[in-house]
Amino acid sequence: MTTAREGSGPRAGGAALAEDRTTLRQRARRDPAHGDERRSVRAAFLAVHAEAVYAEATAGYTRRPRPAELAESAGAAFPGLLPTPAELAADRRLPQALKEGHEIDLGIFFGAVLHAPAAGAHLLESMLRPTPRALALLPAYTASGAADLGSVRVERRDGVARLTMCRDDCLNAEDERQVDDMETAVDLALLDPAVDVCLLRGGVMTHPRYRGRRVFSAGLNLKSLHAGDISLMGFLLRRELGYLRKIWGGLHPDGNGHWPPAVRAKPWVAAVDGFAIGGGMQLLLVLDHVLAASDAYLSLPAAQEGIVPGAANFRLTRFTGPRLARQIILEGRTIHATDPEARLLVDEVHPPGDLDRAVEDALDRFRGQAVAANRRMLNAAEEDPDALRRYLADFALEQARRLYSTDVLAKVGRFSDRRPADRAGRQV
Repeated sequence: MTTAREGSGPRAGGAALAEDRTTLRQRARRDPAHGDERRSVRAAFLAVHAEAVYAEATAGYTRRPRPAELAESAGAAFPGLLPTPAELAADRRLPQALKEGHEIDLGIFFGAVLHAPAAGAHLLESMLRPTPRALALLPAYTASGAADLGSVRVERRDGVARLTMCRDDCLNAEDERQVDDMETAVDLALLDPAVDVCLLRGGVMTHPRYRGRRVFSAGLNLKSLHAGDISLMGFLLRRELGYLRKIWGGLHPDGNGHWPPAVRAKPWVAAVDGFAIGGGMQLLLVLDHVLAASDAYLSLPAAQEGIVPGAANFRLTRFTGPRLARQIILEGRTIHATDPEARLLVDEVHPPGDLDRAVEDALDRFRGQAVAANRRMLNAAEEDPDALRRYLADFALEQARRLYSTDVLAKVGRFSDRRPADRAGRQV
């Protein structure tokens, strides 16, 4: 962008910020048809002032807003920087193909915030706090040992938090409701002092093709994507910055430097029945031990669907090496539990009838304080938070752009006329 003095670019510093703020307000609200020009202005402003914007939106890093609240605060403090709440609300009511694409502007914003070292680290840390919903439900859950959140059930039994994904009508295909329920369930499991280890498994389905059988996950709900109900803040960023990172790194209930450290982290075991497609396979990359039925399979068809599979591009090569990772992500290769390559992604494979017993044996092995301590050290060695922050910065913008690309809109449009039995929006 240029400032009020034509030809000069945005500059750091208090006086420059004030001047550039005025220019931003004037230029970013021009003719809506000039979307690319507005985005160039916003991107140039954030390239210099992202840390200052974040500091003002968080009252000098004293507040810890989640993405939607952060965007609203930053937009109010810097008019022209982001779409207004009214614009976002109007867009949200439309199917994906008819939206204005305001989430691309959100992708520019969150990409810049995450690229900024101090702001990005603060946001990542903020997202490891327990959600208000989980804190409200915690007393009743702690007393009863169970919580039915809608699409996820949590039950404490014998020191194990058993999380069951139970969207039985759509094969556990994820939408914003399930992301909210999953993060709440993960929070409850990690906050529960009577829990030593956590288990994640799919429930029994009512979907006609899988009636009476357990299924792990069909991934992203493409019907919801077509309907415009998969948002950057409420689904894509919340999922990656929220419950996936909490499973990996634990909860950080406060940041006050208390001793002993307040981090709540526990081992996680998963049992894969049927399949782990897309987001279901992404989940396996943050878990400690994965068991699978011998007739199960894994896949990451995001490239075929036109989107980016979250942080799988960041994590998968640690498990498979670069060549197999490219085959899985770029070519859509399916990995069956009985394939030799499956041992890179799955720890144990059992006949379906033997899986329940094998799961209980695995849970017993993952109890103990030393297991939890060594898990923390392994995770610290495997995943650099700054490297993940930089990856997620690029992901925020790339995924936002993908949501409005012509190939994605053409693909999701196919699911609008499908019969009701295929509510997951994916043929399986």
